[in-house]
Amino acid sequence: MILIRRLFTAAIAASLITMAAGQGAKLNIATVDMQELFKQYYRTNEAQKQINVERARIQKDNNERLARIRELQESIEQLTKQLNDSSINDSKKQTIYKEMQTKNQEGIALDRERREFQQRRNQALNEKMVQRMKGILEEIRKLVEEKAKLENFDYVFDKSGLSTSQVPVLLYTKDATDLTSTLLKDLNKDAPPGSLTPADEVKPSAADPAPAGDKQ
Repeated sequence: MILIRRLFTAAIAASLITMAAGQGAKLNIATVDMQELFKQYYRTNEAQKQINVERARIQKDNNERLARIRELQESIEQLTKQLNDSSINDSKKQTIYKEMQTKNQEGIALDRERREFQQRRNQALNEKMVQRMKGILEEIRKLVEEKAKLENFDYVFDKSGLSTSQVPVLLYTKDATDLTSTLLKDLNKDAPPGSLTPADEVKPSAADPAPAGDKQ
């Protein structure tokens, strides 16, 4: 996601943990794959699953509103056929025409309300998603920092971080310790049964998540 990738880009600096190294002493360096920790963390999967549930609710509501609008469209089509029926007198046609106008205006108003409601719900859901993902990234960053302090690392680099030209920031480190697998075990040690199954849409490196959608 462009959205999540931006969060990761912002997290590159946050995950670079500096600790005072002695003058002339060999630096103790570690690396971590923040994207992998984020994707494999059970709380990320749980958050995405909950968002998917809310997205489904939004779409269900949208479908129900669309169904009412389609009913009006079908009624208008039937009234149009009656207007074109030469066997119906002019007085009756005027009544039919007024009814058709009323239904048409009702349909326009319902569709406008549906779109506005859909937009508000999608925006609120996307904002909620951003805040939850930020919170998860911050939780991971703090765990990395605690690990670095505990094991006396001078620097911890995020090896999944990309530069503005989309080139990995960290190309090479000598004798660096990769903390990813150890941290992942720590993150998931209290994972409830079934929570490690990834949600279908957990793709932090892909395009921005589409809003719940204004599907018609």
